Amino acid sequence: MNYFRAPVLLSLFLAFASVVQAIVNVTRFGNYLYTGGGSTRFYIKGVAYQNQGEVTVVGSNNPFEEPGTFVDPLANTSACQRDLPFLQQLTVNVIRVYSVNSSLNHDGCMNLFSQAGIYTIIDLSLPLNGSINSASPSWSTNLLNQYIATIDVFSKYDNVLAYNVGNEVIISPNTTNATPFIKAAARDTKAYLQSIGSSALVGYAAIDGVADFIVPVAELLSCDPSNTNSNSTSIDLYGLNDYEWCGDSNFEAAYANTVSEFSQYNVVTYFSEFGCITSPPRLWTEVTAMFGNEMTMWSGGVAFSYFPAESSQGQFGMVTISADGSTVTTSNDFLLLQQEYSNVSFTNSPLESSDGTPTYPSCPAPNSSFNASSTLPPTPNDSACSCIEKSMSCQFTPSTNNVTSIVGVLLDDACSFLGSAGGSCSDISSDGAAGVYGLVASCDPSTELSYVMSKYYEATNRNPQSCNFAGNATVNPSVSATVSASAVASSCFANAAAVFTPSAPATSGSSPSSSGKTGSGSVRLIGNLDAIVGVSIMAIVAVMSAVWTLA
Repeated sequence: MNYFRAPVLLSLFLAFASVVQAIVNVTRFGNYLYTGGGSTRFYIKGVAYQNQGEVTVVGSNNPFEEPGTFVDPLANTSACQRDLPFLQQLTVNVIRVYSVNSSLNHDGCMNLFSQAGIYTIIDLSLPLNGSINSASPSWSTNLLNQYIATIDVFSKYDNVLAYNVGNEVIISPNTTNATPFIKAAARDTKAYLQSIGSSALVGYAAIDGVADFIVPVAELLSCDPSNTNSNSTSIDLYGLNDYEWCGDSNFEAAYANTVSEFSQYNVVTYFSEFGCITSPPRLWTEVTAMFGNEMTMWSGGVAFSYFPAESSQGQFGMVTISADGSTVTTSNDFLLLQQEYSNVSFTNSPLESSDGTPTYPSCPAPNSSFNASSTLPPTPNDSACSCIEKSMSCQFTPSTNNVTSIVGVLLDDACSFLGSAGGSCSDISSDGAAGVYGLVASCDPSTELSYVMSKYYEATNRNPQSCNFAGNATVNPSVSATVSASAVASSCFANAAAVFTPSAPATSGSSPSSSGKTGSGSVRLIGNLDAIVGVSIMAIVAVMSAVWTLA
């Protein structure tokens, strides 16, 4: 066991971190990463670095024990000082962080890691309804604004290697219809990064599974729907959360099939998680194969996990932290990974100059295990959604500050009432399998709620009692009785299928736990399970996309 108490000298080191730029830029060309202007291959030799949040009660809406809260590991400078010597002992060059709070300051940790030559892969999603929901997927203004808020906070740091737009959103063939929404998120995130001059890559971390749906999902995420060899909608970095190597396995048994399946893949591949615990002790002998001659097309991996992480399979984690947060105790897992990582040598080929021209092929066709369209949802439009919100005849006016606790229930009720009055909620629904997206489906759920409430109010001849919803709705006196919600939506969305470079909302940077208004006037719906239940009104399968993967 290894014990450590962070020395004071690290504080002096940190003081100089913000004025010295030590880390080199990593670029992507085709399916490889490079430094030195393309002269040196870059491999991810990483570790997952996220304290596990409090796990919500397991039920039909949370079968994967997804944390309902999170601790931002990059906002605690003293903890990063404490952990840095251990990350250096592991010889890692990348840490993956699953959830960050855009309202907090990250200067201390990010600069400290930059000086140590450690890059970050930052997931943009947040627990519960701060991510694309596999049961009822959408790509909406609240998610886009959340992603932008995080990017804006981290764009000043030189050691952000990539941003992940999702983690294990697609968990089975039944959820492959979420793929177009992930691809749209990558498209808009990439466009925003380019607009602010950021060279950070855009990635996705996939669950492992049978090739019948895993491979076409990956192909759709990296293809070009326009067939013009454009990279505008493609991810840059494909991560696979892979736990096939258990105990003292071998390449043929654990990795050969995966390497074969992705042998012609056109973007960077790496293991975004690895480290099976079903055959203890964890020997980490997969590291030799991962960085060996048989896997040179792959760009490394991220070992799971530095901090303790409980799962249905058991306990992950390489260290434990004392109750007062000052002392680190390493485990045998840590020591064995340190040994394997320390012996890694990188193969420096091919060089960028010899790698040919990157290609973005046509998109895969649906099959029995892959039901997703290459027609993507539009870019979420803040101004159009704000236009709708302000012009609805019946507006959502919540009776509680805890808005996320009631939006889901109210959406269910409003759609049910509208259906009984002869209407439908098709305008707020999306179908990633058919490539059909409702006119208002890219708006925040609170805006969608005002829209459905207005449709019901109008369907009942504007009966004031129809715009009450237990005191959570109010008639908008400024809207003419001759103006319909549908007409307003058509007017606000002059081009419903528009794809454009998004911009930061008028008001951004609010806390991920807040339930206040965003720049579009929509309520942020982050961190409440009840909200997901209602937003999933069109879902058949009651499962949620995981932000954490605990194997």
